[in-house]
Amino acid sequence: MSKKVLVVLTSHDALGDTGKETGFYLPEVSHPVAEFDRAGLTVEYVSPKGGKAPMIGIDLNDPLNVAFLESREKMAQVKNTLQPSQVKPSEYDGIFYAGGHGTMWDFPNNPELDRIAATIYEQGGVVGAVCHGPAGLVNIKLSDSTYLVAGKTVAGFTNEEEVAVGLRDVVPFLLESTLIERGAIHTKSPNFQAHVKVSDRLVTGQNPAAAKGVGEQMVKSILATASTVSVNLSHYS
Repeated sequence: MSKKVLVVLTSHDALGDTGKETGFYLPEVSHPVAEFDRAGLTVEYVSPKGGKAPMIGIDLNDPLNVAFLESREKMAQVKNTLQPSQVKPSEYDGIFYAGGHGTMWDFPNNPELDRIAATIYEQGGVVGAVCHGPAGLVNIKLSDSTYLVAGKTVAGFTNEEEVAVGLRDVVPFLLESTLIERGAIHTKSPNFQAHVKVSDRLVTGQNPAAAKGVGEQMVKSILATASTVSVNLSHYS
């Protein structure tokens, strides 16, 4: 049986009071999922509300975006995401929080998703997130009541990057600052440069440029925890 990853997508489609749309950022799904597929992992999708997840970042000059959009299976999955109540954490070897500004509104304070991620982590699984995806990590507590991110080295969309995109006063909180408040050791590269951190079985990336790297590192971590591996590891050596 192949290893299984749960991808978490936002259900939120309004960018604050700007009148602009938001959602999950396609390259932050298409790039990691390409790595999951390459490794032979099974991928399923969940969102806070279930059903169709709003999508942005549709750059058709990106071949991985095009391949994702042309896949009937993948498009059916993101249009019919699971509800958290439908997820059995014991079935998954990893959980990945995709980014996009929508996550800042509906990923935190979601007890069901928090429980799913904490259970996957505590059963030996891998937790990953990229860009604004770590918004889903800020309130996850483990069974000892400590925050998942406490004491771990992490990356995520930085305060400087939020200022650079003109949304510092639009988002409900600053991701970098909140991760630090939760006890995380936040690290970063210059704006919009790829930056990935692996801390125990937590894999995080700073921005869209880190999406592929997060996928690669999650695969490494998932396969490293497996007692038997039936996929070719040469791509990740």
